Amino acid sequence: MSIMNLGSSRMIQHSLPRRLLHNHSGVVSIALFFIFCCVVFSLITSNFLTSTNWLNIVRQSAPLLIVATAMTLVITTGGIDLSVGSTLALVGALSAIALNNWGLPWPVVLIGGLLLGGLVGAINGFFIAFEGIPAFIVTLATLAVVRGIALLVTQGYSIPVPADSLFTFMGRAWVLGIPMPALIGIVCLIAGHILLNHMRFGRYVTAIGANAEGARRSGINTKAVTMKVYIISGMAAALAGMIITARLGSGSSNQGEGFELQVIAAVVLGSTSLFGGFGTVIGTLLGALSIAIIQNGLILSHISPFYTQIATGTIILLAIWLNTRILNPTRAAAKG
Repeated sequence: MSIMNLGSSRMIQHSLPRRLLHNHSGVVSIALFFIFCCVVFSLITSNFLTSTNWLNIVRQSAPLLIVATAMTLVITTGGIDLSVGSTLALVGALSAIALNNWGLPWPVVLIGGLLLGGLVGAINGFFIAFEGIPAFIVTLATLAVVRGIALLVTQGYSIPVPADSLFTFMGRAWVLGIPMPALIGIVCLIAGHILLNHMRFGRYVTAIGANAEGARRSGINTKAVTMKVYIISGMAAALAGMIITARLGSGSSNQGEGFELQVIAAVVLGSTSLFGGFGTVIGTLLGALSIAIIQNGLILSHISPFYTQIATGTIILLAIWLNTRILNPTRAAAKG
């Protein structure tokens, strides 16, 4: 009897790695890709693995991590939000104007910025959830409108933030040797992971992406959940915009151009399904860091920064191909 128990325990031990690989193949693949990039750039450059460089990577990628966490929820529902870059720019610019021109206290500016981002997200969510307009069309329109408003209020100029304002604390401060933007990003990642995997709201988000009509018939208020997801996305973009403004010391309508592409690439690289129904914040973290280290490694390698655009576009195409051919082989076979 003991021999049988020993044999069964060995079988469980051998099958556990296989189950993990099967159930989390996307996360495992991006983790291997992340390690591969680290090895390559550590061999090419001499200072890639230094603590100073890694702290710089985490600090600069914090806005991407924050918005990508919220975008994971959006894409898991089967939607998309193309307006995050424009929202980032508008909130960042208005924050600088409120601090410099209007003299508002920084807590008021912070809360107001989050509310403005939530308003943009609510507008997106209303037309998507309640009016039935495709998310791509709605957020493409708000991308243009919000960016236009940012250009209008700034007249194309950068607006400085007062140097003595405590607003800059969240972009420049260090706590226990860790940049404040990184700490904010970590908190957002943990909150997103808990929300998606350990709360009822996360189960609703996944159910909507898997089968929206089935979720509605089971009693889930799909419209309200969808709208909340876009509100979260808008608020995350607003927070990222204020962090960038605080770090740079100025707000500009040009901030965040192409940012939405990096966010989507990070989420899809992390194995969140473009078809909806599956999302992972851990994979998003690895996807965002992979993009960040590619950009950082290219710069340290003294390669033209223009190649980062080529690399990002290539990553997006590769991620979509992997997503459709590997993570959703049945749908790919049906199309073929």
